[in-house]
Amino acid sequence: MKVRTDFPRKVAETADMGIVLQDGTRLSARVWMPEDAADNPVPAILEYIPYRKRDGTLARDELMHPYFAGHGYAAVRVDIRGNGDSDGLMEDEYSEQELADACRIIDWLSRQPWCTGAVGMMGKSWGGFNCLQTAFLQPPALKAVISVCSTTDRFADDIHFKGGCLLGENFGWGMVMLSYSSRPPDPALRADWREEWLKRLEAEPFLAPRWASHQARDDYWKHGSVCEDYARMTVPVLSIGGWADNYMNTVAALCENVPAPVQGLVGPWVHQYPHQAVPGPAIGFLQVAVRWWDRWLKGIENGAEEDGAYRAWMQHSAPPDASAPYRPGHWVVERDWPSARVQSHRLHLGPQGLGTSGPLHHVINTPQHVGLQAGEFFPMGLNAEMPGDQREDDGLSVCFDGAPLDEPLDLLGAARMSLTLSSDRPRANLIARLCDVAPDGSSVRIAHGMLNLCHRKDRARPTDMLPGQAEEVVLTLDQMAYRLAPGHRLRLALSTSYWPFVWPAADAATLTLTEGTLDLPVHAGSTSDEWQPPEPESARPWNHRILREGHAARRIERDLLSGRQVLVVEEDGGDRENLDHGLISGETMSERWEIDAADPLSARATIRWEQRLSRGDWNVRTEATGEMTATADALVTKARLTAWEGETVIFQRDYEDSVPRVHL
Repeated sequence: MKVRTDFPRKVAETADMGIVLQDGTRLSARVWMPEDAADNPVPAILEYIPYRKRDGTLARDELMHPYFAGHGYAAVRVDIRGNGDSDGLMEDEYSEQELADACRIIDWLSRQPWCTGAVGMMGKSWGGFNCLQTAFLQPPALKAVISVCSTTDRFADDIHFKGGCLLGENFGWGMVMLSYSSRPPDPALRADWREEWLKRLEAEPFLAPRWASHQARDDYWKHGSVCEDYARMTVPVLSIGGWADNYMNTVAALCENVPAPVQGLVGPWVHQYPHQAVPGPAIGFLQVAVRWWDRWLKGIENGAEEDGAYRAWMQHSAPPDASAPYRPGHWVVERDWPSARVQSHRLHLGPQGLGTSGPLHHVINTPQHVGLQAGEFFPMGLNAEMPGDQREDDGLSVCFDGAPLDEPLDLLGAARMSLTLSSDRPRANLIARLCDVAPDGSSVRIAHGMLNLCHRKDRARPTDMLPGQAEEVVLTLDQMAYRLAPGHRLRLALSTSYWPFVWPAADAATLTLTEGTLDLPVHAGSTSDEWQPPEPESARPWNHRILREGHAARRIERDLLSGRQVLVVEEDGGDRENLDHGLISGETMSERWEIDAADPLSARATIRWEQRLSRGDWNVRTEATGEMTATADALVTKARLTAWEGETVIFQRDYEDSVPRVHL
């Protein structure tokens, strides 16, 4: 990545600018803006997240925000209340309070003497979510949004539920936030850091049980889901996603439904900003963003709105690699979305595979450990977090294979599966994987989809299956852009389990499949790159030194006596010192996801997080540990949060919850 220091405008930084809200809460902002902004005002760009600007996202912030400032913007990075150096307490993700604060921040920014009155909002993940949600509320000064790795529907496409299936990462994410939000403000900025820290610890919720208790698409999930009324999305939106992430559906949904100017961009990337993301190719995201901001915040007629409705990296067949640094492919540009270059092609599921005819009778009841090669919900890097070779999971699933291809097959969009099936249990999960099978038998996951069959008719009002009664079920897989090579085969793999991506149903149900079709979005007319993105650039990296190197491990353990299968994930980030203000920070995480192949109620997840902060004689540490299990009737979670000041425990709290299984 090219490091830029020669910006059009010289940049000044404010480490802690206070934004005081109507209720007296002071939010802490780190701000970069041109030195002469007081005399020559600029638009403001807000990134508003709970991940701590002083240490948590500092490394990525320093690559981005000075870059925007150098191009004539005030880049404003705000800690959400109850996090980092801001006052207050955090209640939940995307709360009414959080979004009301966002609107007030935007109004405050628009009235500053160094601001022109125009404000943009951007973010990745949490920040990508809340900038869409804030746009939905229509604050007058908000003029444009860039949303990366986000969702339009909090129930259908977030880390909690997917297709009505409870995701394992609902518990995992609850543990992340229990750990992340347990850290104190920086004493260098707040003399009252200890008092504020104790308030946070006393009030901190463990959110995983709360999320798991909402097992239908109720008002809890409708809040913050912009798909409830796309007509309210009246500001221009640039939506960005990655095929290695699990927020890839948002881009197409926004491009198809938002009435304001909207553009979509999807690369091969994990859950990162595109100038830093793997697999490559990374792109010059910051140049793309400045072009978007120039058009909608400064009114420069630069043609950004004509850059294509939907730009996607069409991945090409390649060997499976859970740590792929690069994905071969080419850029396609659709001037409109949906695209006239995409046509639906139907394949029947037959006794001889995809595209064959004849009577069908397949029984699906897969071992509980199918899914160990699924990868993470949102991979962050190259630590084997992406889907690996699917052969082992395929071998345990019911598979329908197509014939070897005579010529390349390009797919762009979402495949749709229609099945006639029955279940011997009232509740069951169905998981579908679309795979690229090479001549050597290796299998690459192209897209997947899942459905809790209680949600087959209505996600807001789930109903049990009637055992033994055949029904038609429709399952739409995730969006994709993929070119299969000649000689490769398309495979549809079906399973009733997907551990640990999906928490198992209470019973090991057996599905009987008697009819099925698969509609593929076949793309035509693309031969090579239709877009040449700029090369990645950034501002200067943060000034730091590594005090202790980190390490990572990811392994599968199998007990040959008991049959128990365990996925182990370990991430030690090491310890780093900020050479500008002296703060030393580090974190360590470990996870174990265990299950017996024949028993869905044997599922058990244990997670531990540690956070470390120090400077001179000041030294604090927090530890969050948790466990999730289940009975036939309930989801059971336990957690403990402990905080140390030096070697003294100054806080400890236990959490224990049992959530009834209403639709799981």
